[in-house]
Amino acid sequence: MKQLRIALAQIAPRLGMFDLNLALHHELIREARAKEVGLLVFPELGLTGYLLQDLASEVAIRLDDPRLATLAAETTDMSVVVSFVEESGDHRLFIAAALLENGQICHVHRKLFLPTYGLFDERRFFAAGDLLRATPSRLGFGVGLAVCEDFWHLSVPQLLALDGAQILINVSSSPGRDLAATNEVGLGTATSWRTLMRTYAQLTTSFVVFCNRVGIDESISFWGGSEVIAPSGEPLFSAPFFEEGLFTVDVSLADVRRERVALPLLRDERPELAVRELSRIVAERAGLHPDTTADDRAEPGLDVAPGEPIERPIGFQPGARR
Repeated sequence: MKQLRIALAQIAPRLGMFDLNLALHHELIREARAKEVGLLVFPELGLTGYLLQDLASEVAIRLDDPRLATLAAETTDMSVVVSFVEESGDHRLFIAAALLENGQICHVHRKLFLPTYGLFDERRFFAAGDLLRATPSRLGFGVGLAVCEDFWHLSVPQLLALDGAQILINVSSSPGRDLAATNEVGLGTATSWRTLMRTYAQLTTSFVVFCNRVGIDESISFWGGSEVIAPSGEPLFSAPFFEEGLFTVDVSLADVRRERVALPLLRDERPELAVRELSRIVAERAGLHPDTTADDRAEPGLDVAPGEPIERPIGFQPGARR
């Protein structure tokens, strides 16, 4: 099987400046083409910047927007993953990633899990996606797209791999947090992400591509550290922290076959078991089926029963009439 050159566009998008970011995308696509790149990946919301809040509706585009078509037109000889705010026909806004190939939009993934905790407030401004699909690619193998927080949920990489993906691509706008020397690389966020990427690559026996942005949106800084991980869990390339650049790495697509033959984890998965037990859990939570872990007297859909009634004391009671 052939070699694939992957390029990670670790950029610092300008907040709310769509046309300026679009021009940078065109420039980097041309640079990647000159380097004979087969797959070019941009970070989450690379066309708009991350901390949009009320700007989201102003920079949102539909999938038939001519500006997106100009990017797709440049992909006759390579595959490109871009990310933007997508506006649906009924005017919902999604954080989306799109695979552009052969001059067209081949696949769109809408971010499934919207963090609304800590410094994140995505659910206030965006709708969550409802579909998760792997997609065939001109590269000759299945591709699975995910956006940042999606990979903090175990089901996403597993379902993509079971659906046929051999390369899992996560585009991210991960801010740098937890600066501490006790962490592997001195940055807690990076240590957590690297643990996730290596684990998912090994358990799904797939390539994992992680493209994170750099730069600052208002007071939030983004740390970069984009990576490519082999199906064995071995890191093949790690980009520097906080540094812009177009970073390339060559991978051998034969590694997927070699790893899956030697370690047939996907073959041995039991999706029918997962579906059966998940159906039971959903039914129990909805009160449609007896909950095997709930208290005996708990109401349907609840797992804790009310406390025992308080006995009325015998004898003198404060406030009682004499």
